[in-house]
Amino acid sequence: MDRRDFVRFGAVAGVAAITGRPVAGQMLESGSEFTGVVKRVAISPFDLEEATIADLQAGMTAGRMTSVSITRQYIARIEELDRKGPTLRHVLEINPDALAIAESLDRERKSGRVRGPLHGVPILLKDNIDTADRMTTTAGSLALEGSIPLQDAFIAAKLRAAGAVLLGKTNLSEWANFRSTHSSSGWSGRGGQAKNPYVLDRNPCGSSSGSGGAVSANLCAAAIGTETDGSIVCPSSANGIVGIKPTLGLVSRTGIIPIAHSQDTAGPMARTVRDAAIILNALTGIDPRDPATRGAQARGLIDYTRALDPNGLRGARIGVARTKFFGYSDVTDKIVNDAIDAMKALGAVIVDPANIETAGKFDDSEFDVLLYEFKADLNAYLAGLGPKAPVRTLQDIIDFNDRNKDREMPWFGQEIMVMAQKKGPVSEKKYRDQLAKNVRMSRTQGIDATMNKHKLDAIVAPTGGPPWTTDLINGDHFSGASSTPAAVAGYPNINVPAGFWHSLPVGVSFFGRAYSEPTLIKLAYAYEQATKHRRAPQFIPTLAD
Repeated sequence: MDRRDFVRFGAVAGVAAITGRPVAGQMLESGSEFTGVVKRVAISPFDLEEATIADLQAGMTAGRMTSVSITRQYIARIEELDRKGPTLRHVLEINPDALAIAESLDRERKSGRVRGPLHGVPILLKDNIDTADRMTTTAGSLALEGSIPLQDAFIAAKLRAAGAVLLGKTNLSEWANFRSTHSSSGWSGRGGQAKNPYVLDRNPCGSSSGSGGAVSANLCAAAIGTETDGSIVCPSSANGIVGIKPTLGLVSRTGIIPIAHSQDTAGPMARTVRDAAIILNALTGIDPRDPATRGAQARGLIDYTRALDPNGLRGARIGVARTKFFGYSDVTDKIVNDAIDAMKALGAVIVDPANIETAGKFDDSEFDVLLYEFKADLNAYLAGLGPKAPVRTLQDIIDFNDRNKDREMPWFGQEIMVMAQKKGPVSEKKYRDQLAKNVRMSRTQGIDATMNKHKLDAIVAPTGGPPWTTDLINGDHFSGASSTPAAVAGYPNINVPAGFWHSLPVGVSFFGRAYSEPTLIKLAYAYEQATKHRRAPQFIPTLAD
């Protein structure tokens, strides 16, 4: 199913001062200026605004900064923008041990040990990634409030080992947007409704809403999101950042609250392709507890920063997937067509169209597979939390929500959870047949067939349109996206900012074959460096005035 259907089905006064000044540089469309007057929230100057990982490392190396000072600045930024001011609602909790961790890492640096490029750098984690510390892991649900896993997720342990400061947990579409047929992306029982930092009444997309918004609003150096179908690339597009949805199995799924093992993965969300590549290096590795990671074993460890080539588009064959992914938004089409023209000017060979002939033909079977796997995988996760887990099964969660409707279901229900609970085991023939269909149509008859036919290095398409207005009554109402083929295939997908429309960001997706992350990073980086569409948000309350 496409991202629109995925979300439709559910998978998918302190410092605030309002001014009436024109905001310089607001884009009406790709290549033209917005000349109207808009209101924005005035915020304090921030020394680390748009700071890259390299900037932070250079500051610590030179002694101008420490991990403690950086962590303190991000915590203050969260307090100003997330709790007060525009009340972004991106961060559910700050790690109470963050400063102590930063202090320990500063001592290591002083003694001559630097673990790598993430040493001392604050990273936020989506609140479906386990941490065995004083933070909870709840998928945004009150049903898991207070739940502390028995051990770190594999990727959380990898980040700690790399020297990252686990700064806190981000808000998300509750249960990764797999609860209701008309949910609002970015809403959770724990955190309420997250806002888009560009225009506050617009939606940040999801389900990695808080991760995407926090990165964009400079509440952290970078963040980790998760995706089943669109949940990294859509909020990356809507929040004007870079997001990498890796090949299934490149990053371990152990210790991540699941939707579906055939599609779930975690990935980096950052303001630059370089930063995303640095974080991807830290996340990958063979996990004995996740057999899917064995597929990457023969490839060995890869340094994805070696793919950062500003001339990477020269001679590359880029296919444009038009059918199903263009035509729903004139604005989006124009911005992405301009992006394609830029790729051509940078030396790419553009094959247009290069349609995925099976696109749209496995929507229903995708959803059915997700229902089966959600029940099986979530029950297995909950059973692994130990005897103190507040809920033990999917049925327990459904019952909890029914008992707490005023807090958990004030805006939308849990129809998808009920549908999943009615499913049988994953040993059923219907499930196995639907999964086989999805693999065949998304891979061999889908992305692989398209790339073989046209001899492509990658496929591009709009990630999605400009962010829509948040509507808690009716739910999400965006019009289209392109995440499904790569999501169902388990293939990599990278979003890069492509332009703006009335201050609202639009992204372009680069996707391709399994384990083609080095190629996609090379292409995405070359496009990013030539166009540099990323800019910090201005926290405009609304475009309606």
